[in-house]
Formats: sequence, C-alpha cells, structure tokens
Amino acid sequence: MKYNPFNKNTESPRGNRKERNILTALLLNTTLAYAALMVCRMIFVLTNYKLYSGTIGEDTLISLIKGAVLFDTSAVCYLNALYLLCLLFPLHYKEGKAMQVITKWAFIIPNAAGIIANLCDTVYVPFTGRRTTWNVFSEFKNEENIGTIIGSEVMTHWWLVLTGIIIIWLLYRLYTPARKESLKLKGYYLTHLPLLIAVIPLLIFGIRGGIGKAVRPITLSNANQYVSSPDGAAVVLNTPFCIIRTIGKKPFTEKKYFNEEELAGIFTPLKQYAVQGEANGKNVAILIVESFGKEYIGAYNPRNEGSLTPFLDSLITVSKSYAYSYGNGKKSIDGMPSVLSSIPMFVEPFFVTEASLNRVSGVAGELRKMGYNSAFFHGAPNGSMGFQAFANATGFERYYGLDEFCTSPDHNGKNDHDGTWAIWDEPFLQYYAECMNDMQEPFVTSVFTASSHHPFKIPNDYSTIFLGGDDPFFKCVQYTDHALKRFFDYAKEQEWYRNTLFVITADHTNHSIEPRYKSTAGWFEVPVIFFSPDGDPAFTPGIDSTTIAQQADIMPTVLEYVGYDKPFVAFGKSLLSTPAEESYAVNFTNETFQYYKGKYVLHFNGEKSTALYNLHNDIELKENIIGTNDVQENMERELKAIIQQYMNRMVQDRLTPETDN
Repeated sequence: MKYNPFNKNTESPRGNRKERNILTALLLNTTLAYAALMVCRMIFVLTNYKLYSGTIGEDTLISLIKGAVLFDTSAVCYLNALYLLCLLFPLHYKEGKAMQVITKWAFIIPNAAGIIANLCDTVYVPFTGRRTTWNVFSEFKNEENIGTIIGSEVMTHWWLVLTGIIIIWLLYRLYTPARKESLKLKGYYLTHLPLLIAVIPLLIFGIRGGIGKAVRPITLSNANQYVSSPDGAAVVLNTPFCIIRTIGKKPFTEKKYFNEEELAGIFTPLKQYAVQGEANGKNVAILIVESFGKEYIGAYNPRNEGSLTPFLDSLITVSKSYAYSYGNGKKSIDGMPSVLSSIPMFVEPFFVTEASLNRVSGVAGELRKMGYNSAFFHGAPNGSMGFQAFANATGFERYYGLDEFCTSPDHNGKNDHDGTWAIWDEPFLQYYAECMNDMQEPFVTSVFTASSHHPFKIPNDYSTIFLGGDDPFFKCVQYTDHALKRFFDYAKEQEWYRNTLFVITADHTNHSIEPRYKSTAGWFEVPVIFFSPDGDPAFTPGIDSTTIAQQADIMPTVLEYVGYDKPFVAFGKSLLSTPAEESYAVNFTNETFQYYKGKYVLHFNGEKSTALYNLHNDIELKENIIGTNDVQENMERELKAIIQQYMNRMVQDRLTPETDN
C-alpha cells in the first residue's frame, strides 16, 4: 500500500478513539493540550475570584485572553516537544504499536504534569501572590514533613484533586492516535520530513512568543503588558511556563543605570552611624510572627465583631509602630533575610540563589563584634526552610529548633508538635523566653513562630475558646496573640526584660479579605513594632503616620539604637535618624518592583515605570497617575539606584564591608 496521510479513518486497535492521519492527530491533540490549560485557568480564576475580581473587572477580556493564549502556546510547545518528536521524526523503523504507545504517553505524562502544577498553584498562589517558579523545589527540599503537608492539602482540597483526575482522564480518553502506516519508503519520507520541517519553526516561534528577529523570548515579566496591575499577572500566566522558564536562570544580573560615582551619590547600602556616647548594652529580641499581616491586628483595623488581637493591641499602645509598614517579600524564606540581614527579595528568594553563598551581614554577626551573645529559635525540624543555614551564615552562635526543644525536660517534646509544621506557638515561645534566662547579657535573639499558618489548626484545648469567625485563619490569629501574651507575661518577670528592646514583625501576610489588602501594596503590609519596657524615648509610643517602614529597616535601626559604630551593608535605613520625608520601602511582585516614598508608590518593570499611585488618597490603587506627577522621575531614579546596588553586589559578592571592593 502506498503512503497517504489522508486515508479514511480506521478504528484504533485500542478501541477507544479512531485513528487519524498524522496531521489530524497532531492538530486534535494540540487543541486538547490547549483546552486542558484553559480549563485549569478557569478553575484558578473561579477559585480565587475574590483575589482577582478587581483585575478582571479593570482589564478587558480580549487583553486577558491574548495574554493567556500567548503563554499557553509557549507552555503547550514545551510540554509537547517530546510528543512531537516521537510523532514526527522521520524514521520508518519506529512505526508500530510499541511506538504508538510511547508517543501516547509522551503526550499524556507532560500534559498531566502541567495540569497538576496549575491546580497546585490554585491553592498556593493566594499565599505568595505569584505563580510558582523552579525555585520551589529548593525552598522545600529540606522539609521532612513535606509528605504530611501534601497529604493534608489533598484531604482539604479533595474536590480539586478529583477535578485534576477527571481532566487527566479526559486527556487520556480523548487522545487521538495517529494511524499505523504501511508505506513505501519514498512516500513515508516525502511526507514526514516536510511536516517535521514545517513544525520545528512553529514550535520555536511558539516557545519564543512570536516571529521575527525583533521578538525576544517571552519571560514572566511579559505578562504585565496584558494587565493593568501586577497582581493580575498570575491570571494570564500558567505554572508550567513559569517553572520551565526559570530552570537554571540566574535571577541576578548586573545593571548599569548609572556610573559608579552617580550611583554612590544616589544610594549606597554601605552604612555607618555616628554614635553619641557609649553603647547602651541593650538586649534585642526580634519576634518574626508567621503570616501576621497588619490586616488582622485590631489596633490598625478595628473590627465590628471585636479584635482578634487584644494583647497585641494593648502592646501597640505602649510601642512605636507605623501606619505604613511593609514586608520585603511574600514567603517565609523572604522574611528572615529581610528582617535579620536587611536583604529584600528581588526576583527570587535570596535563600535559593547562588548569592546565598556570598558572605553576608546580619544583625547577630554585627553585634557579635560588640560582644553580644546570640541565638535563633524556630520550632520546626532543624534545617527546615534553610533557616538554620542562614542563621549560621549571618552570625547566630546557637540555633534552637525541634531537636533542642524535644530534649528540654520541662516541655512535652513532640507532643507539642502541630502535626504539620512545628511546635505550637505557646509552648515554643515559653521555651524561647526560658532559654534567654540562661544567656549572658547583652544578647540578641530572634524567634520565628509557626502556628498562624495554613492548614489553620490550633491546639485542641483552645478549640472552643478561639472560634475565629467566618475565616478559618482568624482562630490562628487569636491563638498566636494569646501565645504572645503568655510570652510577655513570663518575660516581664525576668531580670533581662527591662533591658531588652523587643521588635515584632511578620514574615509576610496571609490571604487578604479587605479591599485595601488585596492591592499589590496591601499584599505586603506587615507590622513593624518596637517596644522598650523601660520607656526609652527613642521609641516614643504611637502609630507614626508619616514615616514609611519596612522589614529591612529593622537591622539598621537596631544597630544604631544599641550604639553600633562600625560599617555594615543594609538595603533598609534606620528609622531613628532618617527623616520621614526620606523614608522608603521596596518590594517585588510579578516581575514588578514597588517603591514607596512619601505619599506614593511607583511600579517599575526594570526598564520603565508602569504605574504611580497616591497611597494616602488611593489606598486600593485604583487610579494610575503615571506621567502626571513630578515625583515620578526622582522616585524612579532612586529605585534604579537601589536595584543596581542590589544586583551588582549580589553578583560581585559585596554584601559586607570586608568584601566591598
């Protein structure tokens, strides 16, 4: 029989789908792959509609669809490259039943992986604000309890698991096999070879996102051209594309916005404070509270139903805090470098980049030069999230984790474990306070709590006390607030208490409910609280509504406060000596830098400014006033300098005074 790709259909030997000629099979299966991604996106949007309703309402449907098709095309090309090779490679020896089976699974397995990745992000994106990238495998590689976490999510989101199974089953059932062909060699190669030659450039163009020399391969940042605000980028992106395009990518590349002389005149992270008199010898205790965004704290956001945080509300009345205070990242592994080393998250979490091997400044390491003792506490398994490695690298002398807690004779060991992440906050904060009793002053310590976190569990003893309300996270907030109260009740009876500066912040925010906190600025609003039990006037109580604070300011503020007079590197500023009009904050989301200064927040994509908002009058970021205000040029100039200093120092290993050549 002579080869003819357009023969009439015949029944598949497997009996579930008709075999088609090779071109028809290719088109039908490619359409099926597109449909699977689009269905996943619909599920993503419907599940997270409250989060993206503003974006979907502001952006045109045509724009969103164009963006979705662009990124789905690239993902389809990536996921189906092996399938296309198996199907089209012109080698007559490969024709047969065995190769048909291999070709089918070369289609099913990668596309099923893409479906699973998208559905996982349906749950994960609300907590991170962005689609997952390749670094997620580095973030969780040290988690001993990853199986428990996944199992818990599977049980909680059983409907999503069932949906995924159905989509993958339909992928399997609707797959169209290409007809097994009996051909003469000449006809076989004259048909297959031109088809392969035609498909290869289409595959390349699809991956790149366009045709022509002027078209650069699309990256995650291209999503922003289809949405009016960076928070909508996750709608047009898909997770397989984001993971594949970030494999092996270096997040930090040197910038050349300014020459070195200009750069130093605009911004430098190399700092040194002039100290008046002797160092005060104050202890420092930094509490990083899991997921404790400002949205949940009654002192900043009174609730008709009553405050979720009565203790923290009372502490804020005798503390210094800020109406405009921001995190420098959206994940736990962003919070620790931001707070303890004044390193914000730009592009990717610092922990999972090559720059994490650089020599790094840290509040513990710097204060060690003044004779301070130091310890870091985290109730998860030792090594979890890379915290122990970072604590060691930045100068903490001791690390207290799950292992140390379990050897303490005064506590209940793993009986106090929450079953998913770590030791419950109440017993671990008590343990933290008790350990400070044994430390020689002056000391600097930090604790990273864990209970106010998904899957939103609290100890059984409190299940009828902290009810939370409509949102399951609220009861965790109530429990952690209670744990903080118990910590301070114990601490204030200890000798070291009145000689200690307490700093309280969050690692990042959790999912948002109120409109203000659903904006790209609101996503990052965390408390920055300084409490001095002896009433030190350096931290006069009150909520400062003129100064902008950020996590990265904690390290330089602490160093100036205790009287540290040596140089150090920090991308934040001291809140003690920086005038309110010069205060700023910076963070990064969905390929966009956000720079807060004065009343405004500027969005910058690395090449140009894309938005400017008046935070004081437009807290939900509804009105983009780009091009209408004189502050834009100066803000962009300052932000470029921060980015250039950050990127170049990361690449050049210049994160300490000793390496600042």
